[in-house]
Amino acid sequence: MNKIKCIIVDDEPEARDIMEHLLKQIKVIEIVALCKNGLEAMDILNKTKIDLVFLDINMPDMSGIAFANLISKKPIKIIFTTAYREYAVDGFNLQAVDYLLKPISLERLMQSIQKYKVENSFNNIFKDYLIVRSDRKKVKINFNTIIFIESLGDYLKIHTTKNTIITRETISNIESRLLKKEFIRVHRSFIVSIPFIDSYTSEYIQIKKEIITMSRSYRDSFFRIMERE
Repeated sequence: MNKIKCIIVDDEPEARDIMEHLLKQIKVIEIVALCKNGLEAMDILNKTKIDLVFLDINMPDMSGIAFANLISKKPIKIIFTTAYREYAVDGFNLQAVDYLLKPISLERLMQSIQKYKVENSFNNIFKDYLIVRSDRKKVKINFNTIIFIESLGDYLKIHTTKNTIITRETISNIESRLLKKEFIRVHRSFIVSIPFIDSYTSEYIQIKKEIITMSRSYRDSFFRIMERE
């Protein structure tokens, strides 16, 4: 079984020790290093292939958000760890795998690891489609046919070029299974396919005849992705 190679980045020694103790109980995890700041972590990343970073947000000199932006082009996943709930939006805007609030339980940590495994497996094995359960069947949906995805509580409507598929799934789970270079979250209830976007403002996206609301919390990340050079 391939291990998930990770580092822990936190300026507090006690927090690093607690995270190390928890992660050592998860057999699929291999802890490569414990780092007290972004500079130490960057040195490790430049020398060693790392799959996953457990990253504190509120750190001196370089915040976790700044460090995440710095490594955003590297093929490394991030799980944020922090005592401050108000940083959650920033964390998810950076498309982190998860956001853990301290104190972190083993059960909650294992849920995050599972999210990482699902995202990693679908991005590497099922590269151009996903499978969902709908109307007592398993339905294959090619990524290039998905126009946008709409959340209806515990259900999703996946609007494609052929039809609309309804499945019992959360939008966060489906988001982790999509190719991030092709899809973007624009609202707590909407994910859109970037290739199908016709036009947009700071308040909505237009795809064919559909007008999809863009929420303020996702606006900065949307413009950053759409208008990057």
